[in-house]
Amino acid sequence: MVFDERLNYFIQKYNGLIKRKNSVQEGGNGIYDKYIYPVITKDHTPLFWRYDLDRNTNPYLMERLGVNCAFNPGAIELNGKIYLVVRIEGNDRKSFFAVAESESGIDNFTFWDYPVVMPETKNPDINIYDMRLVKHEDGWIYGLFCTERKDPEAACGDTFSAVAACGIARTKDLKLWERLPDLKTASPQQRNVVLHPEFIKGKYALYTRPQDGFIEIGKGGGIGFGYTDSMENAVIYEEILMECKEYHTIKEVKNGQGPTPLKTEKGWLHIAHGVRNTAAGLRYVVYAFLSDLEHPEIVTHRPGGFLIAPEGEERIGDVSNVVFCNGVVARQNGDVLIYYASSDTRCHVASTTIDKLLDYVINTPEDPLRSYACVQQRIDLISRNLRLIKNNTVSV
Repeated sequence: MVFDERLNYFIQKYNGLIKRKNSVQEGGNGIYDKYIYPVITKDHTPLFWRYDLDRNTNPYLMERLGVNCAFNPGAIELNGKIYLVVRIEGNDRKSFFAVAESESGIDNFTFWDYPVVMPETKNPDINIYDMRLVKHEDGWIYGLFCTERKDPEAACGDTFSAVAACGIARTKDLKLWERLPDLKTASPQQRNVVLHPEFIKGKYALYTRPQDGFIEIGKGGGIGFGYTDSMENAVIYEEILMECKEYHTIKEVKNGQGPTPLKTEKGWLHIAHGVRNTAAGLRYVVYAFLSDLEHPEIVTHRPGGFLIAPEGEERIGDVSNVVFCNGVVARQNGDVLIYYASSDTRCHVASTTIDKLLDYVINTPEDPLRSYACVQQRIDLISRNLRLIKNNTVSV
């Protein structure tokens, strides 16, 4: 009786969730539209991932393998469908990847029956997470992700210190994955590594984030850029910093590339994350910039401030006051879907267009880095607007 009542309740709740239509939030900032509901939550994971559905072995229908959160998805469009490779974290704190698909990319995401089976290297991962997907011109779909292992040089009793590296895998269909050796660089640790979608002078180009420690950036910091001859044995001998962290900005503590950049007629459009410190802890936001078409390591436009920041319920979760993006899809009609997670808990989508994003990155003023200069920048905007109002060009 208990089993049947609980199962019927969970089935109705689950079906209602995955069939629910999403709609745009009213208002907005003109750059993008947010949506009322998250596109993926832990409750989107299938019931048969979490519950033993055998009455004999689980008469009370207890959750046996719980899911704590579903976040930080890589994103790709294949044959007109949107696929998210979502980071799923179990109640045991281990993360793994799982594929969810949707026709619209806005709602009705459903997970495939089984999670991704990511092969291990000779040095097994303790945890894997935050995959960036890219369809490279060599014909493969690559997934670059963070692989975490316990620091072998940690002091006795230290169960926190870890080493982060860039794991690399490739696939043709998101089902079968070939694991390649981890990326090698001169940096002690790497996170947020992203593959450029095209060859540059016959080489693979990668965006990196060199850092000295697992958490602390140390003398490193910023988005790096380097080349490797092969992805089958990826080695970067030299990293240059193309987008640095900056004092008293949204990226004062650290920053990193989000998804692979989007190619536009005016340059490569980048989505990134920036981190600053607050009395309540680190605050993560998403920002954007543009780099040169021929030399993507040269940044041409840096609009000041953030593109997306946590708002409302987005600010609450396992790690609060965080938004993070490692998945974006640019569709043939010019629409762009930005997939971002909030507070390491759930996934959202913001929809916009290439034209809007280019307008934003090119015409939004750069951060002048000083309060006085910021005030002058705002006074200039106010003065121009007041002239328009005075001349009856616009009424407010």
